[in-house]
Amino acid sequence: MEAIAKVRNLRGSARRARLVLDLIRGKSVVEAQNILLFSKKRVAKEVSKLLNAAIANANVKDGKTDIENMIVGTAFADDGPIMRRHRPRAQGRATVIRRRTCHITLKIEDKE
Repeated sequence: MEAIAKVRNLRGSARRARLVLDLIRGKSVVEAQNILLFSKKRVAKEVSKLLNAAIANANVKDGKTDIENMIVGTAFADDGPIMRRHRPRAQGRATVIRRRTCHITLKIEDKE
């Protein structure tokens, strides 16, 4: 049994999201929830919501599932669209500020 949850156009860079996803990849779902609960990273809250969505998807797909026997299988973050803003600089110039977004995919599956 496996379930997938995705979030698209999440504010924050994919590089920062990968730091959090590396912490939970391969861990049990309960342990991953605890890691995300006590993480100081801002994206950890969004990843926690995504993990809960994957658990809910598993419950809808298979009825009552036991999350004690599930692990975080694959978790990855891809770059999303970049919003470009301009900031005035000296002598009439302008620099580009890149507001980065990312797409996160999380898959939970049964322990083998």
